[in-house]
This record gives sequence, C-alpha cells and structure tokens, in this order.
Amino acid sequence: MRGFLITLSLCGLVACSPPVPNSASGVGFDNYDSYRTAQQARDAELSRPGRTTVRPPVVSVQTNAPVTTVEQRTAADAVAAVRGTQPAQTRRTASVDINNPGISDEQDFDAVSERQTIESDAQRRAAQSANYKVIQPEAVPNRPSGKTLTPIEFALSTSHSVGQRKYSRNPLASRAKFERQCAAYRSADAAQDDFLKRGGPQRDRKGIDPDGDGYACGWNPSVYRQAVRN
Repeated sequence: MRGFLITLSLCGLVACSPPVPNSASGVGFDNYDSYRTAQQARDAELSRPGRTTVRPPVVSVQTNAPVTTVEQRTAADAVAAVRGTQPAQTRRTASVDINNPGISDEQDFDAVSERQTIESDAQRRAAQSANYKVIQPEAVPNRPSGKTLTPIEFALSTSHSVGQRKYSRNPLASRAKFERQCAAYRSADAAQDDFLKRGGPQRDRKGIDPDGDGYACGWNPSVYRQAVRN
C-alpha cells in the first residue's frame, strides 16, 4: 500500500511539470523562418514593374569659377555701347606735344602770366595796332580779249531764260544728232564749257544748241544767277 502511494505521487508530479522543448529543432528556427518570409515579400515588391526609383542627377555648381577674358571683354563692350564711348582696350588718347611752337598757349593763364606782365602785354598790343593795315578793295582786272568765257561767267553775263532764241541755228538740225552728241558729256556743265570753247554761242559746230538760246544740252544758268543774288 505504501509503495502504491509513492508511485501515484510520482505520476502526479510528472503530469504537472511543463513540456520540455525539442532541442533537435535548434535555437532561433522560428525567427529565421519569419526573416525568410519577409525577405521574399520585399524582393517581390522591388521586382514589380513600374516601381523603379530613379535618382536625380547631381549637378556640380562652381560658385567661385573665374571670369574668362572673353566675358570681361563682352561686358566692357556692352558698357561702352550704352555710354557711347569706346571700350577701354581700344580707346586711344591723342598725345599733345606742349613744346610744339605751332600750338598757341595764349589761352593758358598760367603760361602767359609766367612770361608776360600787364605792361608788356600793353606794349605788344600797341605794336600790333601800329602794324595793322586796312586793304581797300580793288576792281577786278579785265579779262584779256579773245579768251573764252567759262560757263559761270557766261551765265552771269546773260539774263535771258532757257529756250529763248538769241542766235540763229540751222532749221534742219537733227534731233538724233543732238541727243547723241549730248550723251557723250558727263554733265550739262561740261557740254556748255565745250560749247563755248568751240565758238559758242554764236556758232554751234556740234549741233548741241538747236534752239539757239546759247545753252548747250539743256544747260541752265539760273543756279549761278541765284547764287549771286543770295
């Protein structure tokens, strides 16, 4: 009976004790399985299309970059254009030779006061007044006879208008000849000068004054007459 009670007590102790863990499964097996599951889920998320992350490019900015010579020159030209002056590198300063005897310094008070006094200046002015001479106008000498008048002299010696007949001409003069001859002159003044040298206005050897007004190839003397009136 006593042995039976001891056996019953041992069985009760065994039933109340906690279960012993299985040492064959190793330490941390449950944690490793969880880690593998999380790793697979993260890899699947990253491999999903449309979820690629692109990092923006990094731009390197040099805040203290040196200014080039071209940039300096461009800025100088822009300032010069606004101010209306030449750029500094192209500006030229005229050198003045102060010892040049041909340059007067009479307007320089310091220079004059070093060599002149009030008395000497008065004497100099008196000497200049004594040498002052007034030249009276004289008549223009007559031109030697037989010399041809210039177009200007002829214009001032006449008063009739263009187209007013003054001299006899050949009534059969050709208009085509007139145009051809006048086209050979560089100007109407040149035609009138040659016309006078060839005996005009009395004679018209080349047919350049068919209307007999004395003005060759349409030459007009009014411009010279008007200049004298003004």
